[in-house]
Amino acid sequence: QVQLVESGGDLVQPGGSLRLSCAASGSISSINAMAWYRQAPGNEREVVAIITSGGFTNYPSSVKGRFTISRDNAKNTVYLQMNSLKPEDTAVYYCAVRTYDGAIYWGQGTQVIVSS
Repeated sequence: QVQLVESGGDLVQPGGSLRLSCAASGSISSINAMAWYRQAPGNEREVVAIITSGGFTNYPSSVKGRFTISRDNAKNTVYLQMNSLKPEDTAVYYCAVRTYDGAIYWGQGTQVIVSS
């Protein structure tokens, strides 16, 4: 079992920045990939960033160049640095991890609102 707790969501103006954090606990050694997803009202949940245990990262075109995912293995924490935020980035952001045996765990989500 892995438990995830996100933090850092907030109201920010367009063009601003936020950093989300996700602290993992439990069976930490079983974690392979870590990722951030988001879900806006009326939309499906979509992935916005992935980082593997080897440090490989991947982003969809909608956030590439603006968002950066990183992980601190010593702190069992994954971060999402979001720059040049747009109103369309408004969503609930979820942290997720996939273990080596294929299990997926989700955090409770943190709200990001981009508005003037």
